[in-house]
Amino acid sequence: MGKNSSLLDALPSTQGTLHVVMLGLDSAGKTTALYRLKFDQYLNTVPTIGFNCEKVKGTIGKSKGVNFLVWDVGGQEKLRPLWKSYTRCTDGIIFVLDSVDVERMEEAKMELIRTAKSPDNTGVPILVLANKQDLPGAKEPRELEKLLGLHELVSSPHGSRDAHSWHVQPACAITGEGLHEGLDALYEMILKRRKLAKLQKKRVR
Repeated sequence: MGKNSSLLDALPSTQGTLHVVMLGLDSAGKTTALYRLKFDQYLNTVPTIGFNCEKVKGTIGKSKGVNFLVWDVGGQEKLRPLWKSYTRCTDGIIFVLDSVDVERMEEAKMELIRTAKSPDNTGVPILVLANKQDLPGAKEPRELEKLLGLHELVSSPHGSRDAHSWHVQPACAITGEGLHEGLDALYEMILKRRKLAKLQKKRVR
């Protein structure tokens, strides 16, 4: 824990590059979202074997001008055990979800909860990017909150420090709709977490 806290202190809250990991099941639209954020255009992508990494700049709200180093990690089942190598010491997690794929919602929930409950990811803010909102049958954010059991992440036996802050952002990776709004929401959660960590340090002193 010592290493993590010193790393957080070393990074100024409004400058520097934030480390963000983009996870989700295969075909959820992670790579499409990453390149839409990076280049502001739709790029045809192939399934990710390994990872993609791009520096992305926030364009709206408090995150405007803030640099995010976004790691987009392959979501195929055989690659998921590698996720924890990327989430260690991360500032935030973006979990990309196919809002239409009801059949795999339970699988997505299982992977999200597993990631959130990993000791390395304690308290890390989670942005759920509810992708493919342009398609018929896409589930709304409120419904997705229930299906994914997100409220379970808030209650924590160790108090607020271990609880995850999360936000569900409706989005369409192809058009870019909702992506920067999601990044801004994630940034606000990261700032809030840092403020809380500083307050707790003062109390300990």
